[in-house]
Amino acid sequence: MTRRAPVFWAAFALMMAVYLTMALWSLPQLRQMAGGLLAFDLRPFGYDPQAARALVAALGPDGRDFYQDVQQRLDTAYPALLALVLVLAFRMLARGWTLWVFGAISIAAAAADYAENAAVAVMLRAGPDAISDAMAMDASRWTTLKSGLASVAFIALLALLVPAVWRKARRRR
Repeated sequence: MTRRAPVFWAAFALMMAVYLTMALWSLPQLRQMAGGLLAFDLRPFGYDPQAARALVAALGPDGRDFYQDVQQRLDTAYPALLALVLVLAFRMLARGWTLWVFGAISIAAAAADYAENAAVAVMLRAGPDAISDAMAMDASRWTTLKSGLASVAFIALLALLVPAVWRKARRRR
C-alpha cells in the first residue's frame, strides 16, 4: 500500500457519501418534483432550450428552490471530491504524461461541472419564461463537456486499473 492510499480511501469515502446522497435522495426528489423529468445534471448529451424551459416550469418554485438550495450545494462538493479521487488514483496508477494528462482532464471535468452549475442556477433563478435560447444552450454545452471529460477520465482510469489488478493477482499466485 502506498503512502497515498489512506488519503485516497478517505477522499473516496467522502465522495461516495456525497454521490449516494445525490443519487438516492436529492436527484430522485427533483425528478419527482419535475413530474418525471431528469435534472440537467443527468442529461449527458445536453438539452435544447424547450427541454430546459419545460424542466424549470415542471419544477415549479419549490422544485427550483430545492434544486438551488439542496442539489447545487451537494454538487458544489462533488466535483472537487471526484477530481481529487481521480487525480489520486492516477497518481497511484500512472507515470509520466498519462498522470498529467488524465489528471488535467479530471480537473477540467470538475471545472466544467462548476460552470454547468452556474449556468443552471441562472436558468433556475430566471424561471421558465425568461430562459433565453442562449442561456439554455450555454448550460447544455457545459453539461455535455462535463460528461465527455468525465467519461474520458473514467475510461482512462479503467484502462489503468484493469492491468494493475491483473498484475497484482498474478503476483499472488
